[in-house]
Amino acid sequence: MTINRRDIVRNVLLAGAGLALTPRVAWSQSPAPLNVDLKDPWASLPDLLARITPPRIPRRDFVITKYKTISKAIEAAHKAGGGRVVVPEGDYETGAIHLKSRVELHVAAGATLRFSRDPSKYPLVLTRWEGVELMNYSPLIYAFECEDVAVTGEGTLDGQADEEHWWPWKGVTTGKRADVTKNNEGPAPQLADRNQLFQQAENGVPVAQRVYGPGHFLRPSFIEPYRCTNVLIEGVTLLNAPFWVTHPTLCTNVTVRGIKVNSHGPNNDGCDPESCRDVLIEDCVFDTGDDCIALKSGRNGDGRRLHTPVENVIIRNCEMKDGHGGITVGSEITGGARNVFAEKCKLDSENLERALRFKTNTLRGGIIENVFVRDIEIGTVNLAPIEIDLRYEPRDSGPFVPEVRNVLVERMRSKQSKHALYIRGLEQAPVRNIVVRDSEFRGVAQGHVIEGAVDLTLERVITEAAPPPAKGETK
Repeated sequence: MTINRRDIVRNVLLAGAGLALTPRVAWSQSPAPLNVDLKDPWASLPDLLARITPPRIPRRDFVITKYKTISKAIEAAHKAGGGRVVVPEGDYETGAIHLKSRVELHVAAGATLRFSRDPSKYPLVLTRWEGVELMNYSPLIYAFECEDVAVTGEGTLDGQADEEHWWPWKGVTTGKRADVTKNNEGPAPQLADRNQLFQQAENGVPVAQRVYGPGHFLRPSFIEPYRCTNVLIEGVTLLNAPFWVTHPTLCTNVTVRGIKVNSHGPNNDGCDPESCRDVLIEDCVFDTGDDCIALKSGRNGDGRRLHTPVENVIIRNCEMKDGHGGITVGSEITGGARNVFAEKCKLDSENLERALRFKTNTLRGGIIENVFVRDIEIGTVNLAPIEIDLRYEPRDSGPFVPEVRNVLVERMRSKQSKHALYIRGLEQAPVRNIVVRDSEFRGVAQGHVIEGAVDLTLERVITEAAPPPAKGETK
């Protein structure tokens, strides 16, 4: 039997309609809301940690070399009631990997799993692209509505994206003009698709009819569990992602531990939990082309449709070597963010622009609240250790007034930056109850930037100006 593209699209539409109507398993099984006492917020950390537990995966192995394909090994493990699909020492190439419940992909030490650069190896699935749902190329590793899934090991996962594959869809991959082609002769390939997708979402086009993939240029993320419960991503080294690197979406009980991300392409965020609940990110190293960690919850109208925040997140003992922002909330944050705890992280790079960053605008809206940060060591950041920007990408404005409230920063220390605090609020959207205490910002070239209605309290904060440049030097 011959199956043509029209048949494929019809089947995807039918499947997509079913996916869009499927109850969200992750949220129907969620525990009760986390109670946070603003007078002593860190006291709630033990209760939150108790909610974040490992996936339940049987300790039996299915080594991929005993099967014709990785997918067959996954199917065998799933039929047996679960287990580890093991990639042994060696070098292997694969297309998209779709995990199933109670299955762990384990990449052993000395193993490298390289992902094909051929877009046809990534079939259409329900996914979320810059905060908007659609049918698009499968993420390189994907799981949909699964329970107990994991990606682990000491080996390497290489997305094989580079200046000739995947990244050029964004346009030039270095410099500031990423909206044009590499030779600057026309718009970037993804620009028309991106604009169309966002417009479809604003027009209320059903998700099953937002069909991209072949013939389009929206890059897939690397690891994306979607509507899953009990997720673990641990130990692996991740290189050269087409797009966002780890992107748990609409998941509950997520642990990202001990991963090393080295990926400098466009939009190569290290870890983007989106509309997830009960998340632990710890002991990771991020060396990225965009934000190291970015908490998200949907974009504009599509974010309001799903109306699902990212909440109850712990970030600790991570190292940020390069990227736009170290710990970021936004900008796709329409569903809101709450109860975020970050501690004992180290950040240092002349290319790292901000350490703690909030970004939204009046098209996104959303409420960002209850963010608690302590013991953050910062060497050099390009702009500021702390940025709150309610005017992010202000080319368009809308009626959805964002809110940022209840932010506590304690014992943050930085050695060099342009500004110490960079806060751009709005008169109609006061930034409320921002407290910075027991912190030191040294080597500050141009002081603070505080605009709009900002309720800011500084307690025992040292801001030390950078020394003037030596004769003949420029800053």
